[in-house]
Amino acid sequence: MPPEFFKEYTPRLAQNLLGKVLYRQQDSLLFRAIISETEAYHGPEDLACHCSKGYTPRTKIMYKEAGHIYVYLIYGMYYMLNFVTMEKNFPAAVLVRGIKNLQVSYNHGKSFEPVAAPTNGPGKLTKQLKLDKSLNGLKLHRKNGLWVANEQIKIYKNQIQNGPRIGVNYAKEWAKKPWRYWI
Repeated sequence: MPPEFFKEYTPRLAQNLLGKVLYRQQDSLLFRAIISETEAYHGPEDLACHCSKGYTPRTKIMYKEAGHIYVYLIYGMYYMLNFVTMEKNFPAAVLVRGIKNLQVSYNHGKSFEPVAAPTNGPGKLTKQLKLDKSLNGLKLHRKNGLWVANEQIKIYKNQIQNGPRIGVNYAKEWAKKPWRYWI
């Protein structure tokens, strides 16, 4: 997907990412999976968004152009994968919460085999895709080893569910925003 795709209003982009294919090149392995669950974090007024505390060394990535990768560590053991959205200097991102149909290729994408591993959570998917902070601040692009493609998987509006984001009870009224989307 071109960088312009990510310049979307964050909750809308979170929905538009559903059904897109996430690719991860890790050494000689090429992984791919369908994005099946996302959450939107939109701007400094969103108390669930990291940037609600302002510009910090951790959040500076969120102020970059849309299409950058924002990876952070929680609980000292789980990496979280996010894509920066909106215009430069407006801090917002979409968290990838789940993927499905994980596959791996050992021959540069000529054929893929299914991977039987849990990917129904942001920490699980980053573990399976071997994602860590080495990607933080890079652009989504094949040359950087992580990209999103549109492979014409049709997701109909009635297939998309939404509800409150998970684990943000501290965010007062923002915790109730129905900005988590899943297929």
